[in-house]
Amino acid sequence: MEWLLILALLLDFLIGDPRWLPHPVIAMGKSITAVESWLRRLANIFHITGALGWRILGCFLPILIVGGTYLLGLVIVMIAYYYSPWVGGGVEVLLIATTIAPRGLAEAGSGIYHALAAQNLVEARRRLALVVGRDTEHLDEIEIVRGAVETVAENIVDGVTSPLFYAALGGAPLALAYRAVNTLDSMVGYKNERYRYLGWASARLDDLANWIPARLTLPVILCALAFMRKSPVQAWRMIRRDAALHPSPNSGIAEAVVAGGLGIQLGGTNRYDGVISERARLGDDLRVKRKEDIITTIQLLWWVTVLYTGGLVVVGYLVNELIR
Repeated sequence: MEWLLILALLLDFLIGDPRWLPHPVIAMGKSITAVESWLRRLANIFHITGALGWRILGCFLPILIVGGTYLLGLVIVMIAYYYSPWVGGGVEVLLIATTIAPRGLAEAGSGIYHALAAQNLVEARRRLALVVGRDTEHLDEIEIVRGAVETVAENIVDGVTSPLFYAALGGAPLALAYRAVNTLDSMVGYKNERYRYLGWASARLDDLANWIPARLTLPVILCALAFMRKSPVQAWRMIRRDAALHPSPNSGIAEAVVAGGLGIQLGGTNRYDGVISERARLGDDLRVKRKEDIITTIQLLWWVTVLYTGGLVVVGYLVNELIR
């Protein structure tokens, strides 16, 4: 499994997520839409209107999507290994690589940075809109930088360390199941009128799935900041003071540590479909945010990816030695 993690990371680094290659997340998204539609038809048939009824219905989303993803992944991997250990290993590497996204995150952040460097705010807003849910049409450069830094920081856990953690525990099937959890949360885990109750179980499952990986990622980020000659001490202070202010028990850790390490403040006023939403401020506003902060956060992403993978490989090797 240690070699599979390394090879999957190398594969993502080399090719990322090419558009010509079918991606499991696309199938997950279509499945979620289909199941949601089916659940809403059930609600109409049985006249379900109360919060409790919708929450019970919402439990079927993770049961069917996450459970189905895990079982399908397990069947595919078992068939591949039955045919040949080499084929099985290759299939697992390919599937694990689809669950991690350091290159995709880095490219998204770099695209925003280069648009800002070219003083093209329209293009920078467009690129930011591809990776955030907030309105971007009228954001200035500082707010674009904030959105990009927050997105890369938050997805260090969602897009890298969590799927690697589950891949180390249960191979490609468990990593795919985690990706299904994350995709569910991104599609239905909102506190708006449409998903407040139907998406409740999916959102809570995402919080639970990321709880341990987010906390295992924390010391790795602090080490990475030290290697980058940033301030892990200031980052730790911001975690203790501000992380709990974030609505997510996991995203707050990543965003607070990045804010502290870079000496900037994240959070603030966002707009979603024209509606103002206030997010807690994380970190001290020691200086004005600048576009170079995006590149620094991307560098942090790669440091964490390498250090975290190395840690999993070492732990896996030691566990195997103890079992022998």
